[in-house]
Amino acid sequence: METTRPETQAQPGDATRVFIVDDSAAIRLRLTEMLSCMENVRVVGEAKSAREAIAAILRVRPDSVLLDLNLMGRTGIDVMRSVLPQAPSIVFVVLTNHPEPQYRRACAEAGATYFLDKSREFDRVRDVIAQIAATRH
Repeated sequence: METTRPETQAQPGDATRVFIVDDSAAIRLRLTEMLSCMENVRVVGEAKSAREAIAAILRVRPDSVLLDLNLMGRTGIDVMRSVLPQAPSIVFVVLTNHPEPQYRRACAEAGATYFLDKSREFDRVRDVIAQIAATRH
């Protein structure tokens, strides 16, 4: 089930708003805990499936989305293809266990700005979100 927090449009100087999409509750929790320690970053929602994610992201309009590639029945690529035409300013960060070049390429073509390997680059999420936040301010 998706979780969202009521939000309004971001204003300059506001916290960078991040939405988390992963079918693993443990990964969602770990990411939320990691980001909650960051200044000027706020997790504004989460979803475990592509269908839930698309609806919630379009409603909440976060600044960035941390997105798993494999979701129940669909992919993170499906999410990006559905969301970006309607909300092109959202920055997508794919976080996956499938770091192969063909997935990296497909994600970039679908609109991912960042592509991270969960097993080797999980801790880089904090730096990537900090970079996204820095470009907003």
